[in-house]
Amino acid sequence: MPQNPRPRVRVARAADSDQVWPLARDFATSLAPRREAFEATWRALRSAPGALIAVAESDEVVVGYLLAHRHLTFLANGPVAWVEEVMVAEHRRRSGVGRDLMRHAEQWGRDNGAAYLALASRRAGAFYTALATRSPPPSSRSP
Repeated sequence: MPQNPRPRVRVARAADSDQVWPLARDFATSLAPRREAFEATWRALRSAPGALIAVAESDEVVVGYLLAHRHLTFLANGPVAWVEEVMVAEHRRRSGVGRDLMRHAEQWGRDNGAAYLALASRRAGAFYTALATRSPPPSSRSP
């Protein structure tokens, strides 16, 4: 079977919403996302200061997305970056797409003065372990 080309990670564009929506919908397990609410939130987040929506694209198909925010904290003496959602299409999992999205978020955080990057998730144990092969999971790094 041919190897999938390495996806390109970039900031999301307005037109990406149609491809991100199925990933976001499938990401939810305890909530039921609605398309109308997704679209309103998509528009608001794309223009919100301190928000990042990044997509991983392969052959013009979005195969993953990441949503992060930058906010101020007392403990870090300033801003930190927090990844709220990271989702990769099932057929591209365990191929480095999530890691590439996290690297993009780490750079975005550094570029925006964040002391550290944390990942919010209760269901990503295997992903945390995979990230740990290069460094401690982002949520466990000391500020």
